[in-house]
Amino acid sequence: MKADTFFIIGSNTTETHPVIGYRIRKAIKEGASLIVADPRRIELAEHADVFLQLRPGTNEALLNGMLNVVINEGLYDRDFIRERTEGFDEVAAAIQKYTPEYVAQITGVPAEAIRKAARLYAGAKNAAILYTMGVTQHTSGTSTVFAIANLAMATGNVGKPYAGVNPLRGQNNVQGACDMGGLPTVFTGYQPVASPEIRKKFEEAWGVTLNPDPGLTITEMMNAALDGRVKMLYVMGENPALTEANLQHTREALEKVDFLVVQDIFLTETAAMADVVLPAAAFAEKDGTFVNTERRVQLIRKAVPAPGSARSDWQILQELAQKIGLNWQYGGTAEIFAEMASLTPSYAGISHERLEREGGLQWPCPSPDHPGTPYLHSQNFTRGKGLFNVVEYTPAAEQTDPEYPLVLTTGRNLYHYHTGTMTHRSKGIEAQSPEELAQVSFEDAARLGIRDGDVVKLCSRRGELETRVRVTDMVPPGVVFMTFHHASAPVNILTNDQVDPVAKIPELKVCAVKMEKVVS
Repeated sequence: MKADTFFIIGSNTTETHPVIGYRIRKAIKEGASLIVADPRRIELAEHADVFLQLRPGTNEALLNGMLNVVINEGLYDRDFIRERTEGFDEVAAAIQKYTPEYVAQITGVPAEAIRKAARLYAGAKNAAILYTMGVTQHTSGTSTVFAIANLAMATGNVGKPYAGVNPLRGQNNVQGACDMGGLPTVFTGYQPVASPEIRKKFEEAWGVTLNPDPGLTITEMMNAALDGRVKMLYVMGENPALTEANLQHTREALEKVDFLVVQDIFLTETAAMADVVLPAAAFAEKDGTFVNTERRVQLIRKAVPAPGSARSDWQILQELAQKIGLNWQYGGTAEIFAEMASLTPSYAGISHERLEREGGLQWPCPSPDHPGTPYLHSQNFTRGKGLFNVVEYTPAAEQTDPEYPLVLTTGRNLYHYHTGTMTHRSKGIEAQSPEELAQVSFEDAARLGIRDGDVVKLCSRRGELETRVRVTDMVPPGVVFMTFHHASAPVNILTNDQVDPVAKIPELKVCAVKMEKVVS
């Protein structure tokens, strides 16, 4: 990595993306600077030049405070703003009230630390922002990403190597799933379903009439199931019975649908509720492509046969399509990829044959002789000029009160992966993290008479659970941290399913809870 400065916000990179985390630590040893913003004192905080330990749910305010310093101290890139962007003056005016002192009151981060972080970021030749779901899983997630973009554009840290805004994906092929239209508003390559021209292209290729209306997100599907608007669910490689916010609500929805199908490699908690389970092949048991967080399309090849009756996902879907009267006759993943690439401009120059010959390619790759695109926005943005957006701080949807005085925030640890569908089956990994240990501050533990290893009951306005605790200085007073790796302590029983108004992502990272010791 050749960035001069890394600004990591809402990402416990060394535990959730350990390869990237290793490279960041290597870059630091070679002289790079590091800014970390997180409610917890994560491992990277110990390596940071500036650690911004903010209150959960105050990302917008912190970013606005940094931009206030950048603008008022004249640290912004005037040429980049003039030539490549629009809307700067409106943001510059709106940002004036977000002084470091005002932001310190909201975030709990000292004003001088905010100034130091802003100067360090703006003073770098190449500064990279890295973020994950600690930013997006809030009711203010979309506006926080706008605030990140504002900071990057104001300093000219977009459209050049070793800089930019870098969302780190939560699973190994999230990027590929999104690229392939695994979102309710787009076809492949982020082509909007609402566009008549785009829809016509796909209709002519597939010989069908397509619905112009966007679909539902997972949270919206659960609401629709409870309302009776969704009668059937087909779940592939997902475990919503543990991952979704307000789990009691989600499980009621899964129970209510008339027909539930789950396609997965193991019998997950969701699969155990299903009417039909379709056994799928794991990554090493099939051919296809994965796309990583830098948009690199990579070919995977079947290494071992799938066990029992398990099949590749495309084979299951093709046979199901044939049974309902669709004449799908694909001969393999290369043929499917070729059809997709013919309809997707950003993938038009990529094929299985080329990936086999040349290795991974980064989209956009619009033609067979195009080398791929290492970084985006080198000449212009998708919309032409980059748009600054005015962002106002909005508190989390749920606040603490005397009955629920603690803030619960959630995340992951190094040893397990999501709901542990795979990692709990590894004896070595399971030995490292056999049960959930909710992280509690020394101050809160002393106040509640709790010791390390005690069992506590955590309650929110939606549910309750019991878990053991780890008393630690990683979390500040007033904050509790849990992972969602353990079904024995399903943290999403507690979390809030209020959603971001644009992205419709639930606020998994902030909810109000109370804690009490369980006396045996």
